[in-house]
Amino acid sequence: MIVSINQPAYLPWLGYFHRIAASGLHVVLDDVQFEKNSFTNRNKVLSASGPVWLSVPVKTGGRFGHLRINDLEIDNSRDWRKKHWKTICQCYERALYFQEHKGFFESVYGREWNLLLDLCREITGYILNVLAIDTPLVYSSAMNSEARKDELVLDLCLKTGASTYLSGPLGRDYLREEIFTDRSIKVIYHDYRHPEYPQMGGRKFEPYLSILDLLFNCGPESYDYLTRGQEIYSRPVGFDGKGLPGTAAADRGNGA
Repeated sequence: MIVSINQPAYLPWLGYFHRIAASGLHVVLDDVQFEKNSFTNRNKVLSASGPVWLSVPVKTGGRFGHLRINDLEIDNSRDWRKKHWKTICQCYERALYFQEHKGFFESVYGREWNLLLDLCREITGYILNVLAIDTPLVYSSAMNSEARKDELVLDLCLKTGASTYLSGPLGRDYLREEIFTDRSIKVIYHDYRHPEYPQMGGRKFEPYLSILDLLFNCGPESYDYLTRGQEIYSRPVGFDGKGLPGTAAADRGNGA
């Protein structure tokens, strides 16, 4: 079974969802330290003048290095929800499939969120459902691992019964593949080939945006664009995640 691991992210990019789709099980790495300027609490959408960052303000209080993602609180003293929703509407209200998803996102930005993880789970779960990606999700905070760095990755792979670990490309910089090989786990790398798809504006294609750009522009064709031209394009069949702690199906109902 192919297992992938990634930190939760706000409005993730295409490669985030493709890695989940290419896995038999995905581990949401939610109990590691929050890193400043990461994609955990921010991403980009495309405005008429170019990419725009949307960042969720969080309460850090100088606690970097001592603040786990699943404990990360949103700073609601700033009206970020109104700003984000207004920006998304300005960017995509004329997109072909924006109206199809408007109700969900309007509801999300109409609610107050205390924990960043809950917000990410809600949005990611919706998008997985829309893309019909049913890979089971497991949260590392429910797996009680005390390991660190590549030994943490190995431990999570062992706990989930992985035969193959699908790493991000940066894993080449720190993974000791021999410790995985010694435990009969193969390591492969997810070198996502960013596809081009129709964008509004008729300008040169802008890659590496939030998946909202794909979803609002391409609608039911989004999954086809997401997986087009990839060496790893679909996940193995036959694993439902039952019996693993913190497992959630990728559906809107549980917001996973």
